[in-house]
This record gives sequence, structure tokens and C-alpha cells, in this order.
Amino acid sequence: HQLLEIYGESHKNKINKAIHWICVPAIMFSLIGLLMAIPYPFSSQKTLLLNWGFVFLVLAWIYYLRLSIYMFFGFLLIGSLMLWGNFLILNATKSDQNLAIVSLLIFVLAWIGQFVGHKIEGKKPSFLQDLQFLLIGPAWLLHFIFNKIGVRF
Repeated sequence: HQLLEIYGESHKNKINKAIHWICVPAIMFSLIGLLMAIPYPFSSQKTLLLNWGFVFLVLAWIYYLRLSIYMFFGFLLIGSLMLWGNFLILNATKSDQNLAIVSLLIFVLAWIGQFVGHKIEGKKPSFLQDLQFLLIGPAWLLHFIFNKIGVRF
């Protein structure tokens, strides 16, 4: 809760919040895609679970599990859907390089959006003070959903 509170201090402007609802998931999605595009040494063929995107998600899930069991289950669902979405893009584009291009485009546009939002807010992004906030951003969004549906996390 303390991390969410600190993160929220630089995310009070309604426009910045709205931008974050679009850009934070887009960054997370595109990061998984970029990592999936990196050749995986233990498999010659990409599968849903044998790729660097999945490795990243497992590490992120461990981090969220340390914060809250509910955050863990929320991100288990969200991360799995994002992994599957990137796997569909990989299969549709038929190459790691095409997945990387699509992911990089989304990544760059979403970060531009984030910085525009923070310019409007008048405050620097939280991750500039602590890299841990790169993982708190998605949790900050999820906590609004949990609050709305009455889940105490």
C-alpha cells in the first residue's frame, strides 16, 4: 500500500491517469513481446512457455506474490493473456523480427504517451527515483479494479 501511495503522488491529474490506463498495459504487453523475440537457447522453436517473455513474467509474478496474493493472481491472469496475445502476434507475423518490430513500435509510442502524461501532470515519472516503480505501475492500475469490485488486497 505504501508503494501504491508513493506512486499515486505523481499520478493525480485525470489526463495523466487516463494516459496511464492505456500506456502502462501497452508497455507491459510490448515488453513481453520484445523479450519473446529474443532467441531462447533451450528451444529451437518458440512456444508459449519457452521464451524470455515467460521468464520475465515468472520473475514478475514472484515479485507480485511477495506484495500480495491477490496482486499475484491478478497478474497471473493479466500476464498470461499478454503472453498469449504476443504468441498470437508471433504466429501471425511468422518471425521473431516482425514481433520485435510491432513490440518496439508499441513500446516507443506508449513511453511517449507516458512522458506526455507526466508533462501534463508536472511531475517526473516515479521510476526515475526507484526502478521498482516500473512494476508498481501495473499494480497501481490493478488496485483500482480491486477496489471497484471489493477485493481487499
